[in-house]
Amino acid sequence: MEENIFKVSSYDYRLPEELIAQNPADPRDSSRLMVLSREDGSLDHRGFSDLVEYLRSDDVLVRNDTKVMAARLKGKKVEGEAEAEILVLSRLSEQTWEAMVRPGRRLKPGVSVQLSDGTIVKVDGIRPEGLRSVTFPDDVDVPSLLDEVGTVPLPPYITNSKASPEAYQTVFANKIGSAAAPTAGLHFTPGLIERIEKKGVEILDVTLQVGLGTFRPVKEEDLRHHPMHRERCQISSYTADRINEAKAQGRRIVAVGTTSVRTLESMVDSEVLLSGERDTSLFIYPGFEFKIVDAMITNFHLPQSTLLMLVSAFAGRERTLNAYKEAVSMKYRFFSFGDAMFIY
Repeated sequence: MEENIFKVSSYDYRLPEELIAQNPADPRDSSRLMVLSREDGSLDHRGFSDLVEYLRSDDVLVRNDTKVMAARLKGKKVEGEAEAEILVLSRLSEQTWEAMVRPGRRLKPGVSVQLSDGTIVKVDGIRPEGLRSVTFPDDVDVPSLLDEVGTVPLPPYITNSKASPEAYQTVFANKIGSAAAPTAGLHFTPGLIERIEKKGVEILDVTLQVGLGTFRPVKEEDLRHHPMHRERCQISSYTADRINEAKAQGRRIVAVGTTSVRTLESMVDSEVLLSGERDTSLFIYPGFEFKIVDAMITNFHLPQSTLLMLVSAFAGRERTLNAYKEAVSMKYRFFSFGDAMFIY
């Protein structure tokens, strides 16, 4: 294994700011698709709607059916009426949730925030990474409240978007609970899904509730020392059985996005995919042995990010960075609303 494979600085690349996509392609499947062969490193440049040509009739396509919460709540401090914001991240109990609050210095434990509909939310604890625990009134159904008064948060690098909230949800989003979208899935349209199914491809769903930790930078120079964030993932017994049967038959498992990859590779025991629900903190970087995933669809990720390291583990670091260099030179669009890769 090459000497610098564990150095975070080895996963850097130059990205002009104008290539960070601020709005999605319209229609969704009109985005570009770079196709990368792991066998010989060859690259092909297509449109995402051409994906069906690269799928085999006996493939299994696995996607993440999570739905992004309308998690951003705006209000005012009960005392003093200063503007306040609560970004709900994950459930700790029925009424208590982990959240990011702004301004953090003024929203200390004991402070209450009144939302636009009058609901009082209490900040009642400090969590790791500068987060807070916040508690909602006993008679409030939190998911319903988020739908009524919350807004869908966009990633921090999307600063000038005209996209509707629906644009940051996949067309197959079903299980609400994520703070960010599984962005590789954003390229699919109902029409493209229909074409894929007509080819004979089996489509299965798993769930990983994406947290904001996906945007957290790797601060350790040796990536092996990076504490990976935890996310909740779930695989049904039906899906696990179908994938295990497909693997036994030698069929390809094609994962839509890094979140599907992490879910599948987190739930393996002795080459067998398990069903159930668990928290995963699996950090996939070069040297990782993939047991389930044979091909993947993914967007272009941030420099020095855990997502880029996962892709590098799958395709090889040099091969991945060479592909990114070509993507920059050909002005592909990057990150959540950007273009995609198919790696096989």
